[in-house]
Amino acid sequence: MNPTFKTVALIGKHKSADIAGALSLLGGYLRGRELTVLMDAPTAELTGSAAGLTMAQIGERADLAIVLGGDGTLLNIARALAPYDVPLVGINQGRLGFLTDLSTDTVRQDLGAMLDGRYSTERRMMLGAQVLRAGANVFAAQAFNDVVVHRGGKGSMIEFEVRVDGEYVYALRADGLIVATPTGSTAYALSAGGPILHPGLDLIALVPVCPHTFSNRPIVVGPDAVVEILMHRSDGVRVYFDSHAHFDTQADDKIVVRRAPHSVTLLHPEGHSYYRMLREKLGWSGFA
Repeated sequence: MNPTFKTVALIGKHKSADIAGALSLLGGYLRGRELTVLMDAPTAELTGSAAGLTMAQIGERADLAIVLGGDGTLLNIARALAPYDVPLVGINQGRLGFLTDLSTDTVRQDLGAMLDGRYSTERRMMLGAQVLRAGANVFAAQAFNDVVVHRGGKGSMIEFEVRVDGEYVYALRADGLIVATPTGSTAYALSAGGPILHPGLDLIALVPVCPHTFSNRPIVVGPDAVVEILMHRSDGVRVYFDSHAHFDTQADDKIVVRRAPHSVTLLHPEGHSYYRMLREKLGWSGFA
């Protein structure tokens, strides 16, 4: 067994009682391998275990975190544990599973091999964003997928100006703008017509949502770029961070997005292929 992994955090999708049995079985399997198993408070409650830990306590103690749920669950855990550099393994209990690539059908076999040291490691960038109002920081958050400025429930388009590294790029009337990491390029940005970015590339995609002018197209900038979005027409406009946190903007607010100081480490089974995953999840096929 890989001596690197001695203390393992087991984290399940919150408020999902239907995975309690799977969590208990997985916890027993890990303890059978003589590993110390930690759980966060919601997971401990699901399984009837002793009082769970905070995410900060898990970050300080765990060598590895195993997440049972969908991509949304893993996104939440990734943001919380990124400052502690705890590697993550995702077991898919959701729908697509772009990030949670272990199957419940073969989890013991695949996870056992990974605990024995047979795995590949992948580092993925995150975004940090802040909302400035009259020059003061009024809100800040991090995102693993994307930062999205959107018109919300209002029927009219919004108007905003985009600058990169202080240079004016364009003014846009649209339903919104997605600022996405390579991980987020297969999420909302993909449905809005954005490019798929390989996760090994540290890049940032800017994808307009339903722009008024057809010439407005997605662009890709470097990892150290600073993206500024200045709101002109902002009635009812919200900025979303991984669809987890949000903030209501006002006219003349500035959203500043840049690479976050922390990154996320994902572990995959041996033989993992990003392109094979895309074929399977997106339904790409060969010639008939």
